[in-house]
Amino acid sequence: MLEPSLQTAGPAQPPQHVAIIMDGNGRWAKQRGLPRTAGHRQGAEAVRKVLRAAVDAGISYLTLYSFSSENWSRPLEEVRDLMGLLKLYLRSEISELNANGIRIRVIGQRERLSRDINDLIDQAERTTAGNVRMTLVLALSYGGRQEITEATRKIAKSVQAGELKPEDITPEMIAGHLDSHDIPDPDLVIRTSGEQRLSNFLPWQTAYSELVFTDRLWPDFSREDLEAAVMEYLKRERRFGTTGPV
Repeated sequence: MLEPSLQTAGPAQPPQHVAIIMDGNGRWAKQRGLPRTAGHRQGAEAVRKVLRAAVDAGISYLTLYSFSSENWSRPLEEVRDLMGLLKLYLRSEISELNANGIRIRVIGQRERLSRDINDLIDQAERTTAGNVRMTLVLALSYGGRQEITEATRKIAKSVQAGELKPEDITPEMIAGHLDSHDIPDPDLVIRTSGEQRLSNFLPWQTAYSELVFTDRLWPDFSREDLEAAVMEYLKRERRFGTTGPV
């Protein structure tokens, strides 16, 4: 994870990294008298639309909160459908993403995912590793607290082995042990469906992110909604803990 530069404070610049909490699939389906799985399928279509819009907007990193560690507690049938959609996406979309210069990165507890999904992830990351137009980060089986816990465990082992002194531990060292160690912190976090919380999504990385909440349910989220969120971001002054102009 790269630290934000104070040089970006002051006049607003377009966000380099946009992260989205995709919420509202179930409510979208319920409003239409459909099963929750229909909402997830329509949500997958929204991913395709927003990804194209993000590429057109020149966004370098797009992180999608695709499946949280807490989502494992959902009904088994729903989890199976979500995993099926994930496999379908990884099988059907990677060629197009690769052709468009998009790199795939996955963060989260991959050990909880099935072997066939991990094989597809490995293939997707290898195939797209050299692409530089955009990095699409999928947060799968992801929980921010668990990510920080794992990072501190790794550092604790170094201390226990005598390779590191406790007083030498820095925020930068912790950041370097996170899943996102090679990804810039999000400039802008968008959450759909009207909820106004982060829900264990990138708690370390979003310390200085701008937050935009929209009532739009994720399956209805469009290019225009993304553009509106970016415009809202551009109105803000990012201070990173410093004082603004008098």
